[in-house]
Amino acid sequence: MIRFRLQELIAERQFKDGRRVTLTELSEATGINRVTLSKIVNHRGYSTVTDNIDQLCKFFGCKVEDIMEYVEGDTEDMGR
Repeated sequence: MIRFRLQELIAERQFKDGRRVTLTELSEATGINRVTLSKIVNHRGYSTVTDNIDQLCKFFGCKVEDIMEYVEGDTEDMGR
């Protein structure tokens, strides 16, 4: 299953900037709907389009593998 590391990246940015980074701010900066960002953060196994991954990489200044990772496991537990 693919696991998004968005929550970790937000925490790292908050530490680096010394201030809180909200999903609303991230939404405004990337053009990704806030609800979509919330689903990426909170819903295990959530699927999103590659354009969203591209926008997140631009915002965080990182590579795709920093945004998400493959984790072996039972995909039946994903809540689908």
